[in-house]
Amino acid sequence: MGFPLELALRYMRSKKSGFVSVGTVFAIIGVALGVAALATVISVTGGFRAEFREKVLGVNAHVLVLKYSSDFREYREVMEKMREVPGVKGIAPFVIDPMMVTHGGKTATGVLLKGVDPKLMPQVLDLPRHIVEGDLEGLRQANAKPPERRRRSILDEFPDEPLSPKKPAPGGSPGKAPLFKEIEKGAFEAGVLDAGAPPPDAGAGELPTDLVEDGPVGSIVPDGGYTSELPEDDFLPPDVDPDPCASADAVKKLPGIIIGKTLKDNLELKLGDCVQVTSPTIGFVYAKGAIRAPVAKQFRVIAVFDAGFDQYDSKLVYTDLFEAQAFGDSGDSVTGIEMKVSDIDQARAITKIVDEKLGDGVYHTMDWEELNHGLFTALRIQQILMSLVLALIIVVAAFTVIATLIMVVLDKKKEIAVLKAMGATNSALLRTFLYQGAIIGVVGTAVGLLLGILFCRGLLVYSFPLDPKVYFISKLPVQVNPDEFVMVGVFAVLVCLIATVWPARYASKLRPAEAFREQQ
Repeated sequence: MGFPLELALRYMRSKKSGFVSVGTVFAIIGVALGVAALATVISVTGGFRAEFREKVLGVNAHVLVLKYSSDFREYREVMEKMREVPGVKGIAPFVIDPMMVTHGGKTATGVLLKGVDPKLMPQVLDLPRHIVEGDLEGLRQANAKPPERRRRSILDEFPDEPLSPKKPAPGGSPGKAPLFKEIEKGAFEAGVLDAGAPPPDAGAGELPTDLVEDGPVGSIVPDGGYTSELPEDDFLPPDVDPDPCASADAVKKLPGIIIGKTLKDNLELKLGDCVQVTSPTIGFVYAKGAIRAPVAKQFRVIAVFDAGFDQYDSKLVYTDLFEAQAFGDSGDSVTGIEMKVSDIDQARAITKIVDEKLGDGVYHTMDWEELNHGLFTALRIQQILMSLVLALIIVVAAFTVIATLIMVVLDKKKEIAVLKAMGATNSALLRTFLYQGAIIGVVGTAVGLLLGILFCRGLLVYSFPLDPKVYFISKLPVQVNPDEFVMVGVFAVLVCLIATVWPARYASKLRPAEAFREQQ
């Protein structure tokens, strides 16, 4: 043991007990408490981030490919291209739309209905791992196929027959472009235009002069006036409005649906129950020229999942892709394509590769962190700010180290003067007090890290409950990361060493004559 280290250990002892001085004890306690608090908070905030990431990735994919259009019928060709991208483990199409779910007299609004392919979905999502009741059997019915397309867009290609003034196009007028022929044909089918009537521009400005022969004559007010009495209950006979949920045999034939645990409790559902899913939007069927009422379909509950994230457990349901497509008018079209990658930390890099491969401006991609950018940014900022605030505890403890060393220097002035008179160098005395500060920092850091591990262990064992409606999770998450503990320890020791520099320099530059003169 060198002279500076031996001297540092001797100065840390108490004169009466010969063990450790009171100032050294308080300095060590201050550092230990600061380290324990910082390590615990970093573990808790890191646990929140890890928990949210696990919940988000449990029911969401790593990379999404979307289209700047509601018409995504070429998704199979895009999926074939994505299989060539390195790092992609699974690919699957999906459809997602806001719906209203009803069971009995209870209704849940703002529920997202997600249509998935039962065969491809397990390759992309961890949903099967979160199922707590039932299974995926029955999600897709036998002989299921994509729905027929009821809505046509201006991008649809209609057969363009040679036009001539003598041969009008089917359902249209001669000389019209294919798109306008289709519009005119739809008008004829809807009864807006009469097939035997002359073109709209024929006889412009002329008004009909003949009256309708069988038109009404006199008053058209019915006997008793227009007053009427409505029935108390809106009752329709079963042959007019059949109820698919009326019998157990009929319910067994319904397509399957997977719901969240919270939604199940809110609607008082159980496996095998019949639920109604209603689309709140109203579509315009162009081919028929009429407004279409909201679509309502009945489903059978085949499974319940528990993602541990209240936002998903109460607002997300899954069904077959073909059944979800039936709510729209686009036929075999999807919302997007989702992919699972081998390394989630490389999701952003893979997103750029996908962008370059598609690269025509029609598609855009998103990774899991960009999809939940607000959530993870808030968690990261929270972790940084709370760590900075609690790091001040270690800084305050460092001032305790400074005060302890200053008291030692002032108390040992005479001894320091004697040592310098006997030949002790300034560097030896400097190292003496640096060693003392380092010992306080190392011991306090070790004790603090041990306390931090014990605190985290206690939180894990106790499972501190949280309100899922506020925090979206049911218990306080804790993630002990060894790298973060090492960073906290290194930071604490460095702060203690920096705090030791000024008292050590003061002691090393002390002149023997001044010390003896002050002692007289």
